Amino acid sequence: MRIDRPPPGPAAWQAAGTAATAAAALHIGPAGTWLPPVRRALFPGLDGQGHPGHIALTFDDGPDRASTPRFLDALDGLGVRATFFLLGAALAEAPEVGRDIVARGHEVGVHGWDHRRPWWPAPVRELRELRRALRAAADICGVHPRWYRPPYGILTGDRWAAAHRLGLRTVLWTAWGRDWVAGAEAAAVVRTVERRLEGGATVLLHDSDRTSAPGSWRATLQALPVLVQRCRNQGLTVGPLRDHGTDDTGW
Repeated sequence: MRIDRPPPGPAAWQAAGTAATAAAALHIGPAGTWLPPVRRALFPGLDGQGHPGHIALTFDDGPDRASTPRFLDALDGLGVRATFFLLGAALAEAPEVGRDIVARGHEVGVHGWDHRRPWWPAPVRELRELRRALRAAADICGVHPRWYRPPYGILTGDRWAAAHRLGLRTVLWTAWGRDWVAGAEAAAVVRTVERRLEGGATVLLHDSDRTSAPGSWRATLQALPVLVQRCRNQGLTVGPLRDHGTDDTGW
């Protein structure tokens, strides 16, 4: 016997709407930490604030065969080690460069598998792709990264949950160089970083133009020795996140 059920009433639609709103808030709410004043005040570890005598130097979006080796040579010449946040897809394309990063004494973090914006909730995909990037780092570089930086610095609820489940610490940055834009120049990169270049800062730069304006990494490469010298002139040591003493904020 067929029993006809009445269509959902206003209360059912309201409940569904409330649930959808709550899910969206859980997804996008943590992304508010993209705003520097928010994370600086509430989550200093996420802002990359560490030991006041140290600057953490980090690079995103590699490895890249054309550009990353030049940064490795420059860092060797400066006597500096850094943290490289690698994209899994880029590492799969240039595995020998990833191995060289580790062989030269640098630290590896993960930047996800690819570099996309998380417009919609996708918890299963975020976990799967972050795990895939971690596995690539382990298989190719022989390391188990500690750090995660989400693409674009957009930390959604899904991304936070995936990183937490995989035992990763999330860190964004204190200062950046806006070195991804078209027409980037070394002097502009230096000026932009220096606006928040202070003891305990984490600096974000890029060793690849994979997701940036073509050739923009050249300005970063030219700016690098200037930035390191400015830090040293202030009595600051430049190194990777592993030496930074970043507070554990639970992120």
